[in-house]
Amino acid sequence: MSEKTIFKKIIDKEIPASILYEDDFCLAFRDVMPQAPVHFLVIPKKEIASVNEIDEADAALIGRIFSVIRKLAKDEGIAESGYRVVTNCGADACQTVPHLHYHVIGGRSMAWPPG
Repeated sequence: MSEKTIFKKIIDKEIPASILYEDDFCLAFRDVMPQAPVHFLVIPKKEIASVNEIDEADAALIGRIFSVIRKLAKDEGIAESGYRVVTNCGADACQTVPHLHYHVIGGRSMAWPPG
C-alpha cells in the first residue's frame, strides 16, 4: 500500500486543517499558502489521483464538488465579484499532490498580468 497523501491525512483527521465544509463525499479547507484573500481547496473523499483518473462513475461526485464550490464562493463573499477554479493535472502542470483537488481563489482581481 502506498503512503497516504497529505489530503488523505486531512480527510482522516490525522493532520489539522481549517475546514470550511464536509459531507460524505467531499471536503473543503483553506489553503495553507493562500494566493489571494480567499483561497480554499475542495477535494473528493474518494482517492482519485487527477483529472486523468476521473471516470463515468464519478460524474455525480464531480457535480457535487462544483455545487460545494458554488455554495462556498457565496459564503465567502466572492460569488458576485468573481473567482477562479483551478486544478492541475500531472507534473508539467505542477500537480504536487496526487489527489484530485480544486483551488478556489478570489477576493481580488485575477487580471493577468497582475497589477
